Amino acid sequence: MRRMQWLGLATLGIALIVSAGCLGLVAGAAAGAGAVAYIRGELKATEEAPIDKVVAATKAAIADLEFTLIKAEADAYSGKVTAETARGNDIAISLKRKGDNMTKIGIRVDELGDEELSRLILDKIEARLKSG
Repeated sequence: MRRMQWLGLATLGIALIVSAGCLGLVAGAAAGAGAVAYIRGELKATEEAPIDKVVAATKAAIADLEFTLIKAEADAYSGKVTAETARGNDIAISLKRKGDNMTKIGIRVDELGDEELSRLILDKIEARLKSG
């Protein structure tokens, strides 16, 4: 009998963990602009700004941080900015148009990610967007 109780509690615990994760994803998706999530080594955010302004803000943020700009390419629907830190960390920033005034940003540092550095980069991009 005790084994059945333990099994039932374990199943309930697993179900709560799984459902809590799903609710977090739904809440994050519902938040819309300004929502930020760090998932599998990539920082993801959505900004209320057209893609051309986000590309310009991203390049300016890279310059502010004194990183080496490797490549910046963009069109009306997507863009990619790559850079490198003085320590040799590779930075890849992907941009995707989600509407006339909405852009999705993905920031990855190296292959495994660096949340602290990714958030610093995002903060600089947001500051540049606010300053115009």
